Amino acid sequence: MAAPPPSEPESSAFASRLTDLGEFGPDAAVASARERTAEGLNLCRPVLALRAVLFVQAALALGTLLAADGPLDWLARMDAMALAALAGSLLWLAMVCAAKRGLARLSAFARAGLTSLLGGVAALLGWALLLPLGLASPGPWRALSALGVGMGLALALWAWIEQRTRAAQPADASARLAELQSRIRPHFLFNALNTAITLVQVDPQRAEGMLEDLAELFRVALAEAGASVSLDEEIDIARRYLAIEQLRFGKRLQLDWDLDPAAAAARVPPLVLQPLVENAVRHGVEPLSGGGRVKVRTQARHGMARILVSNTVGVAPSRPGAGMALANVRERVKLLHDVGGSLETWREGDQFHARLSVPL
Repeated sequence: MAAPPPSEPESSAFASRLTDLGEFGPDAAVASARERTAEGLNLCRPVLALRAVLFVQAALALGTLLAADGPLDWLARMDAMALAALAGSLLWLAMVCAAKRGLARLSAFARAGLTSLLGGVAALLGWALLLPLGLASPGPWRALSALGVGMGLALALWAWIEQRTRAAQPADASARLAELQSRIRPHFLFNALNTAITLVQVDPQRAEGMLEDLAELFRVALAEAGASVSLDEEIDIARRYLAIEQLRFGKRLQLDWDLDPAAAAARVPPLVLQPLVENAVRHGVEPLSGGGRVKVRTQARHGMARILVSNTVGVAPSRPGAGMALANVRERVKLLHDVGGSLETWREGDQFHARLSVPL
């Protein structure tokens, strides 16, 4: 009797993760680059919008100061100019904010030209609004002046925004490689694979679960990350990382989670929480013979989401590397949220705390 043909091995979740490579293709990379550019050029954010308005007001105040005959004349001129500038600035911000996706598809030169033209149109409309009120003088020269000033201010402002966006992205391939290496340490990979090899012999199911978590970590780390992800996604990645470390440390690593569902939708840079919990394990659990405890708490309050990562620390000096990881997180949060986001760290007794704050 002929032996039945060998059955196909059942595909596991781990295998499916390894074969799902579509997101690493060139199309995904282009889409991700456009998303990062659109986010960097996003003038819908209140902090950037406020800076744009203040920049225009300051530039006009200085220009009016040169033409004024004295303080009272300057105040009289600014009384009308400030209103026109505010109307024009808000109109320009609204147009650029609405067109941010389309602008991201254009070249830098085309973006500068289009936003400058929009600035001129916005200034013309602001000037036109003042005509019925008797706060602006009519005439073709006045209209051309408003157009030119609007285009010039918009161009200067846009040049700053473009420069800020470029500063937020890796400058070259070596910077990108350094970023990837900082996300997942080779030492962690070596230890995780050793643990998985040991588990395969005694508990294959746990070994597969660990490899699934490891595959998900590398999927996120090696993907062309967008500008931001939800806090809920970051929590999932941090859970997977800590699940791997808990298999390695056993009872030496104790975990506490206290998560506020209201904070789950907050936007954070990709892989910003994983370095914080890795820092807690590496500097607060690994060096201690008795291990330690890592606590992760999220909270939504007053329009802000706060993520607190705490870990026990010993009396020995901190191992090198903690400051670099924290500085990297702090810089990425600043690039995404400007002054709206922050990372604070402090030591209190035998506890080290890192608190990340971002707008909801």
